[in-house]
Amino acid sequence: MNLDSALQTFVLESRELLQEMESALLAAEEAQGREEMVHAVFRAAHTIKGSSGLFGLDHIVAFTHVVESLLDHVREGDIAVDGALITLLLSCCDHIGALIDAVDRMGGVMPSEDDPLVQAGAPLLTQLRGYLDGPADGEKTAVAIGGQDAETVERIEGSGSDNDNWHISLRFGRDVLRNGMDPLSFLRYLRKLGTIVGIVTVADALPKAEEMDPESCYLGFEIAFKSTADKSTIEGVFEFMGEDCSIRILPPNSWISEYMRLIHDLPEGDARLGEILVRCGTVTAQELEAALSAQADTDSPQPIGTILVEQGSVRQPVIDAALARQEQAKAAKAQENRSIRIDAEKLDHLINLIGELVIAGASTNLVARRAQSAELQESASTLLSLVEQVRDSALQLRMVKIGATFSRFQRVVHDVAKEIGKDIGLEINGADTELDKTVVEKIADPLTHLVRNAIDHGIEPAEIRVARGKPSKGTVTLNAYHDSGCIVIEVSDDGGGLKRERILEKAIERGLVEPGSNLSDAEIYNLIFEPGFSTAEKITNLSGRGVGMDVVKRNITALRGTIALSSQEGVGTTVAVRLPLTLAIIDGFLVGLGKSMFVVPLDMIEECVEYSAERGHDYTNLRGEVLPFIRLREVFDIGGPPARRESIVVVRYAGQKAGLVVDALHGEFQTVIKPLNKLFSQAKCISGSTILGSGEVALIVDVPALIQQTGDALPAVSNQSTA
Repeated sequence: MNLDSALQTFVLESRELLQEMESALLAAEEAQGREEMVHAVFRAAHTIKGSSGLFGLDHIVAFTHVVESLLDHVREGDIAVDGALITLLLSCCDHIGALIDAVDRMGGVMPSEDDPLVQAGAPLLTQLRGYLDGPADGEKTAVAIGGQDAETVERIEGSGSDNDNWHISLRFGRDVLRNGMDPLSFLRYLRKLGTIVGIVTVADALPKAEEMDPESCYLGFEIAFKSTADKSTIEGVFEFMGEDCSIRILPPNSWISEYMRLIHDLPEGDARLGEILVRCGTVTAQELEAALSAQADTDSPQPIGTILVEQGSVRQPVIDAALARQEQAKAAKAQENRSIRIDAEKLDHLINLIGELVIAGASTNLVARRAQSAELQESASTLLSLVEQVRDSALQLRMVKIGATFSRFQRVVHDVAKEIGKDIGLEINGADTELDKTVVEKIADPLTHLVRNAIDHGIEPAEIRVARGKPSKGTVTLNAYHDSGCIVIEVSDDGGGLKRERILEKAIERGLVEPGSNLSDAEIYNLIFEPGFSTAEKITNLSGRGVGMDVVKRNITALRGTIALSSQEGVGTTVAVRLPLTLAIIDGFLVGLGKSMFVVPLDMIEECVEYSAERGHDYTNLRGEVLPFIRLREVFDIGGPPARRESIVVVRYAGQKAGLVVDALHGEFQTVIKPLNKLFSQAKCISGSTILGSGEVALIVDVPALIQQTGDALPAVSNQSTA
């Protein structure tokens, strides 16, 4: 891997770690699982600091080191977690992210000390050091280990194996202090798992005074530790030391028989000796890795069991039990799941090529039918089936869960609620719902505006909520689910709802509605999507200028989606966004109008029936149900007489059903969506185009736009009876 690709990997992984830090910090604000979350934040900060050091990114290392020091005290319980600390650490995440973005832009070059971006971290460092400059912290370290007075700690001389305690042998590397580690902080952290009953400081590596380096560490420790924790958990205390520490952990005598029992009870499996020992807990993954490295570095390699015994990781009876168990293994070991990173541009290029393959396959099928060769038609049919499978597999690669996008709004809700002084929580449903990554990327900004709008306008202040009999804490809910070939994303709040009369009054005042007009609730609520429309009584940093909701609607429309709003005054508001699952390739149904061809998305079609309505009527009887229909000839202004036997394609969208009157039905068709040229951007009821096997162009019908354009009459007609 060259330096450029390594740097890019660092940037990507650091951004992922920062996202994990942010999520963990927001979760730590709640009481449950706080200790585990703080541990996750510390781990992410330490990893970023270590990786930054590899690339010489000193500003990031220095800043993250202070953050890590504070988190170390939080882990030890010296500093309490509260809202102010969470807010500070979130700001630190933002600053680290900004520094990493700058490194990405500048190709690995760090901004100078005087750069405004670097200077922006100074106030944060001041606040961090305010927490760290607590009273007598250094003195406490000098007189206490693991929360116990030095006088109460038994000084052990032997290995500690004669009692029923864990024996921990620690040797710190020379550079541990230079790398920002405090060895004693890890010893203090042990008190969370048990009690240090004995300790010996090992100074064998201490040089003469004149040869000592004040920045180097020469000490080691032999520790007798009483705890019910397992070996992996104890080793986890020192996991951040990495190569800066050599550790050996011997279990109490009482654990030997327990390890042997665990080995005996392991499920059948073709596992190696080291894997068996790790699985039962007698050896940790780090100890096994060290033993394997030692085995590889030896000209005459010893058995791995012998090496583990010699390095003090395990005792011989446990090795013998594991070897016996290995002989009994019968089933093959399940292969581990693996994943790789793929550049998004390469994936997009693959989808484009498959789109061209779909078009070529359709052309081949047409040629086969014209040639009237049964053998050629069979081959063409097989080809189309394989192309369809390849298409589905490739599109699945671009499908991502929306949960990652939803999780980002935890921070939005936290920051905005703090800014305006409200207590608001975020509830997420349907996080496993999948959709195209391109849609995910483009929907983030509209969703952000909707969430901020719900917080600012939707949720009432706590005193008003309590007076109305509601909980003082408001809730914004994000929900996602699939419906009729679309994904529906709902942004809901349990606030005061929209004031219908206020919206109507403002619309009349602005000339958007004639006085005395009889509008439905949906029509009135949709007025808020008009450019510049706002009912806010005062302008805030968040909203009130009438800019935003019209942009939200425009962005969603550009994704071939629709937006609808429902509200109940005093109860809350829900904004529902409907989007196509993919913007690349869909299953369509080909229909004819005269000599023109059109494609209707197959997911929206319920059935096709013969046209049977009386002339002059815009509805028909569909098994006792009134079905309103739309004459596509009139919508698209196609001349010439209609076919003698017309058909109706029954479609459903957003709970509304309608029929599309067409001349001919040509069957299912794999549709590669081609965007329309800007010259045709104003064309209504058309969402794109596709290329047929004959080379002709067919237009894709925009079913949502069709239903919306004629939707005023649809609900009224559909409620009629034909009895």
